[in-house]
Parts: sequence; structure tokens; C-alpha cells
Amino acid sequence: MDDTTVYGAIEAGGTKWVCAVADPGGHLLATETIPTTTPAETLGAAVRFFRRHEPPAAIGVGTFGPVDLRRDSPAYGHITKTPKPGWAYTDVVSPLRTALDVPVGLDTDVNAAALGEWRHGAGAGLGTFAYMTVGTGIGVGAMVGGRPLHGLLHPEFGHTRVPRDPADPFPGSCPYHGDCLEGLASGAAMRRRWGRPPEELDDAAAWELEAGYLALAVVNLTYALSPERVIVGGGVAKRPGLLARVRERVAALAAGYPEAPTLDCYLVAPSLGDRSGVTGAVELARDALRHAEETA
Repeated sequence: MDDTTVYGAIEAGGTKWVCAVADPGGHLLATETIPTTTPAETLGAAVRFFRRHEPPAAIGVGTFGPVDLRRDSPAYGHITKTPKPGWAYTDVVSPLRTALDVPVGLDTDVNAAALGEWRHGAGAGLGTFAYMTVGTGIGVGAMVGGRPLHGLLHPEFGHTRVPRDPADPFPGSCPYHGDCLEGLASGAAMRRRWGRPPEELDDAAAWELEAGYLALAVVNLTYALSPERVIVGGGVAKRPGLLARVRERVAALAAGYPEAPTLDCYLVAPSLGDRSGVTGAVELARDALRHAEETA
């Protein structure tokens, strides 16, 4: 690696892919947003983007999932059992590696966002923190000891169970679990419950309910992982005043246990805004190139 190295990055979402090339400092030199259509069309468009620019030394991909991250698995690099039509069991690593002949780093989209915030944003200097995205779906990425958290698979916090509000008759939108966290509080759930997308909702009751569910999620995450900070991003989380209301509800639910830092510092928006994921994907590329050079 030197000061002329160019890195490629993909934030691979279920609605769109954000492709980018970046310089050694992680500054984005060019970006393009690609609609997520079929795997062949979307991967082909991503390859063409990188071929139009200076060839990257490595590519990092933060993808929607579930995705197989076990390097010793025959399905490594494959999106697995996803409800996204046409994408179940799609290999996202091999087509990029073969077409561009570069190392490819891979993680979940939320772990990539957490990595981006750790190296360049609101997670800088922390050993353990969580990044929760609240958009079309809900996901959580975590950094523990300076590394993205993996395990049997990867965190699927959006499918944890939270108590349904007694006044909420909505059965939930998750195709697997109904009223899990994602089924109750994601953007898709809000659209189905209220008949309009979140950006068109001005009903105070809708956002009060949403704040309550997100506060339950933050409290559960706090007790389970004990993060030093929780960063909340995603399109739904941009709602003005929502994060402040979630902080109020978290304080009430925690009831003083454990004693925690000021919630204004503990529960925060991402410093990188919409660029957390693609910035983290640049860091995945950097790590993939380093690994390739060390094992060559």
C-alpha cells in the first residue's frame, strides 16, 4: 500500500447499492447509486462502475443479509435466506473478485457502518459500541475490542422480541416472526401499520409508538452488550425530535439501573450521516488488501 492506492467500496442495500472509490485517507473520489434489481444486473453495474475509474487495489462490501461470513464455509460470501426476492443464496464476493481480480473484504452493512464510525466518526476511540440502523429494516452492528462482532452468524438484533404496546393492534410485518423489533418498528412496518411511509407521517401518536419500541431496543442492547455508545442511523431515525424522545423513554425504562453516562452522549446520531456504510466499506477494502499482502 502507498499514497496512490485507490480503494473500492460498496454499501449493498436491499433498495440501492452505493459504489465508491476512495483515496488512502478514505476520502471518496467518486460515487454512484445503483438500484438493487436482479443480482446479475446489480453486480454487473457495480463492476462497470469500478472499470470506469482508476482500478482499485481492493474492494470492501457491506451487504444486507443474512450473509455467510465464515471463511471456511462453502457458502462464504453468499447472501443466505433473505426475503429480498431473487437474492436468496446469491454470491456477492466471487463475481466481483473474478471480474476485477482484486481482494474483496466482506461484512454486513451495519457492521460496515459501525466500522466507518469507529475509524472516522462517533465511535472513534471506543472499545465497544453499537450501530443501529432504522430504515426499511432494522439491524445492529457492533464493534467489540476494536473488531466487528461475529459469532455463529452475525448479530440479527432486528429480529429480537420486544413487548408489543398494549394499545398497538398491529400484528407485525416480519415474514418470519411477525411482531419482532423489525416487524413492529421498521420503516416497512410503519408503512403497513399506518398506510403511509414514515416520511409522510405527521401523526404524533405514530412517532410516540415508534420512540417506545426503539427505546425498548436500546435498553435491551445496553443490558446485553454493555456498549460505551449506541449510534442510531437510517432513514427513519432522521425524523426530527425522534432521537430526543427515545432518550427520554430509555431513561424511564432503565429506571436508574445501571448508572450510565449522559444520554445525549450515549445515544447519538452517526457523525458520518449517510456515509457511514460506504466509509466502512472502504475500511473493509483496506483490511482485505492488508490481509492479502500479509498472506502472499
